[in-house]
Amino acid sequence: MPHIDLPAGFPGISAGFRFRPETANPMRELAHVLLHLPNSLTPGERELIASHVSSRNNCHFCYASHSAAAACHLGDASVVARVKADFASAPISEKLKALLVIAGKVQQDGKLVTAGDVEAARREGATDTEIHDTVLIAAAFSMYNRYVDGLGTWQPDDPEMYAQMGQHLAKEGYTQPSIRHPVGADA
Repeated sequence: MPHIDLPAGFPGISAGFRFRPETANPMRELAHVLLHLPNSLTPGERELIASHVSSRNNCHFCYASHSAAAACHLGDASVVARVKADFASAPISEKLKALLVIAGKVQQDGKLVTAGDVEAARREGATDTEIHDTVLIAAAFSMYNRYVDGLGTWQPDDPEMYAQMGQHLAKEGYTQPSIRHPVGADA
């Protein structure tokens, strides 16, 4: 049950966004820029970073929705599961593995990121923009995760709902709500 009077039937972050649209718009825009707009990291790689951080923060809603978006981009949900289980042995690039090290440290405490972590990512071909964006994705998703969980939002367990949300996010991005009506409401 939510800790405040959030709009009923809206899962996860969408409830907070409905409650306070004036804060939702800049949060959506940031996610859109970081995860959806053209970038040297693919949308699937950026969604994996968001999914990785959300998993580490134990935010079911964000992990499930961004994992579904990553799976849509990558065309293979098993890659997402393998990244969650052990990204070091997952079938992803060495560059992405190095960036996930950085993201994981930012998720815990940004001061844990070392010059050695950054150099390791650069050795694997990461650019300064990719390192910057990894840090910002990890920091932003730590905020989004805490927003969702701190409000005590409703986080359904239905995998199909997350699959649909992931498809919407992968195709449309983040500037428009992925769920336009409360669950169970007439379209």
